[in-house]
Amino acid sequence: MFDRRFVLLLALALCAPAFPAHAQLRAQIARIAAQAHGRVGVACALPGRPLDCNLHAGEPLPMQSVYKLPISMAMLHAVEQGRFTLTQTIRFLPSDLIAPDQYSPLRDAHPHGNVDVPVQELMQRALVDSDGVASDILMRSLGGPAAVNAYVRSLGIDGIEIHDSEKTLGRDVSLENRDTAQPGAMVALLRLLADGSPLSPEHTQLLLGWMRSTHTGDGRLRAQLPPGTVVADKTGTSGTARNYTNATNDVGLIRLPDGRALAVAVFVADSAAPEAVRERVIAEIGKAVWDAATQ
Repeated sequence: MFDRRFVLLLALALCAPAFPAHAQLRAQIARIAAQAHGRVGVACALPGRPLDCNLHAGEPLPMQSVYKLPISMAMLHAVEQGRFTLTQTIRFLPSDLIAPDQYSPLRDAHPHGNVDVPVQELMQRALVDSDGVASDILMRSLGGPAAVNAYVRSLGIDGIEIHDSEKTLGRDVSLENRDTAQPGAMVALLRLLADGSPLSPEHTQLLLGWMRSTHTGDGRLRAQLPPGTVVADKTGTSGTARNYTNATNDVGLIRLPDGRALAVAVFVADSAAPEAVRERVIAEIGKAVWDAATQ
């Protein structure tokens, strides 16, 4: 004889609406994000597959070196307009030097500046090495932050704000929260690159190739993905002050087994967690979104 309580429970389970998959993903991301003990923003997008991984996706969060992606895109656009060429050199001026504790292999190689650097090398250093001097030279040559913002707006994207050079940020860390992106806006920029790039095919592949070859995010979005997964990403990381880290970020395009590109942005702001935990949060969110996209 069947246990009546078992039959009742079974009937209720069959009649109850299934917990939507997108709600499960949101809940999983929120649980992972709580480990950071800070503000975490997440967005993702995959054509043909509804993935709702939004967590504070419309909140402006500090970018740090993530902003080197739109700066490099703006420079490639300027190349296509004929304002520059990839082989053209730009002078690394002494005034471009940044603080000793800011990262710049270019500055380390030429501690006094006064050297001419090809445009292509500047972009490669900015994206692959996250070189602060290279990024500043690019932005200066384009006409400053306003010119980069104007280019991003011309793409129909709002929610990315660039106001300061790396040199300025090194002098006054209180400005870090002025250079922000909404995770959803950054995913929109990534989707443009993947689906209908505003750049030529040649320049798009050049840009994505640099992003694929970087190792600054090895502990972040790609860390828990299947071996061999192709990820084109750009990280951003701040220093730590008063036991809080202003930004630990990774945004990128993840190539799925079926060839589609999954766009993901994870921003971890004002976190009290150590670096290993912050990076693991990004890696676990990346894996959760991958799992949802490949089911």
